[in-house]
Amino acid sequence: MKVLECENLCLGYEGMTVVENASFSVEEGDYICILGRNGAGKSTFVKGLLGLIPATSGKVTYEKGMKSKIGYVPQFMVLQKDFPATVHEVVMSGFTGSLGRKLFFSKAQNEKVKGILEKLNLSEYDKASFSSLSVGQKQRILLARAVCADSKVLFLDEPASGLDPAASAEFYNIISDLNSNEGVTVIMISHDINGALRNGKKILHIDKEIEFFGSTKEYLKTDSYRRLTGGDLP
Repeated sequence: MKVLECENLCLGYEGMTVVENASFSVEEGDYICILGRNGAGKSTFVKGLLGLIPATSGKVTYEKGMKSKIGYVPQFMVLQKDFPATVHEVVMSGFTGSLGRKLFFSKAQNEKVKGILEKLNLSEYDKASFSSLSVGQKQRILLARAVCADSKVLFLDEPASGLDPAASAEFYNIISDLNSNEGVTVIMISHDINGALRNGKKILHIDKEIEFFGSTKEYLKTDSYRRLTGGDLP
């Protein structure tokens, strides 16, 4: 089943085209890594897929009901050191969009947060201040927030950026588990080419236009891969 279809999508700002004529589709259960040089339009492309910025032309169509099941982990931003929320409160905020007219979170939602924290090995931080955690722990908390509302599609923008190798490997393992065992469709921007090739099922290489979209194995044969890496093998 198709999760989304992108048709001739063009994106830009201030009169400048950043992405043009992008067409591809995402199938349920895909794990797609988006690669490309700095400034190639990767983040703009994902924001366009999410509807965070308007298209100048073309369209993105989601399977019925799927748009309400999207989780998004943007590029990590350093928060104020005195950020007052606890870990539980940060993860719980992922339910905000589903509150409707209700003023308070339900007991079931509270229990679900505890379950997600346990799954991601974060239970011990439930009452901890979010600002007191390491960068890697914060990234896992933001991931927990993104998946707490039954997300079926997960968008991530360079989630391993700033993580040490051990924390990066752990993060990739969590994403792979969500994809393989929970059926979550993953679309991830990455500067970690080797990590993308090890973990992704498909590669989408963009440089203003989509230069390649297909299996990781086939990507290794392309000029896009050679230009990006200098021909180095993963």
